[in-house]
Amino acid sequence: MVKYAFVFPGQGSQHIGMGLNLYQNFQTARNVFNAVDEALHQNLFKLMSEGSEAELTLTVNAQPAIMAVSIATIETLKKDFGVDLNKISYFAGHSLGEYSAACAAGVFSIKDTAKLLRTRGLAMQQAVPQGVGGMLAVLGLSFKDIDALIEVSSDEKSYCVAANDNADGQVVLSGHIKALEKALEIAPEFGAKKAVILPVSAPFHSPLMEPAVSAMTKALNEVQSFDAKIPLVANVTAIPEQKKQEIISNLILQITGTVRWRETTEFLDEQNITDIIEIGPSNVLSNMIKRSYKNIYTTAVHSIEDLEELANNL
Repeated sequence: MVKYAFVFPGQGSQHIGMGLNLYQNFQTARNVFNAVDEALHQNLFKLMSEGSEAELTLTVNAQPAIMAVSIATIETLKKDFGVDLNKISYFAGHSLGEYSAACAAGVFSIKDTAKLLRTRGLAMQQAVPQGVGGMLAVLGLSFKDIDALIEVSSDEKSYCVAANDNADGQVVLSGHIKALEKALEIAPEFGAKKAVILPVSAPFHSPLMEPAVSAMTKALNEVQSFDAKIPLVANVTAIPEQKKQEIISNLILQITGTVRWRETTEFLDEQNITDIIEIGPSNVLSNMIKRSYKNIYTTAVHSIEDLEELANNL
């Protein structure tokens, strides 16, 4: 029996031209992009389609832009291809992708999700002064083995933590630049195959993000919300939720908490999910899952042909 899960990507999957194919071919998609523009009082779609990569990569732009492509894809699948989302067993999103998943599941409206992500981007960017924090990808160490590297790299004045447990042998650290530079230097001594400082401007998913929590708690509790129509597997627990207050609580915890993506995909595998479809502008998540789970068919949906094939299979 075929069982589907939809996954929604996070920051880093943005690129100029994303969503253009949807915009040019489907009024449904244009309605989504227009709604996001109206909510933000910004021509975000113009930036996405013909702006500069540097401007699009800014957290405040990248987060709502990636969500817009994901939701334009979902809405087009529903309205133009007749896909019944009730056939999907689970939704899950990586970091900001959890907001896209919540929107797709009917927890928040499109406009409110765009506003939430703009608030989130600003709050996270302002939480730590420029140049104080960052993130480091470490390849070749398990989540258990990373603790020893973190302990040696951290001290009372500067520290790093495991921010993203993405897959076996792929963990992202987040924290003070000094601690990350130390981790980068000594990672090979702990068995890491590779370590790379990521081109991000803040230490996401670490305790340094604590100043952003109050702003997001206020924003999330003020916005209209509903129980999810499809179970959402949360980043911070790797457990599915449908009650709106639980989803909101998990989104707040996610600001400073670890993205448990490896455990999320393990959960989907344990639920006998046969097909995982990435809904968004990239194939970052689908490629990551493919490397770990040969038994699960995994792909990303971008072109009209992709949409048609998925609709026919569903």
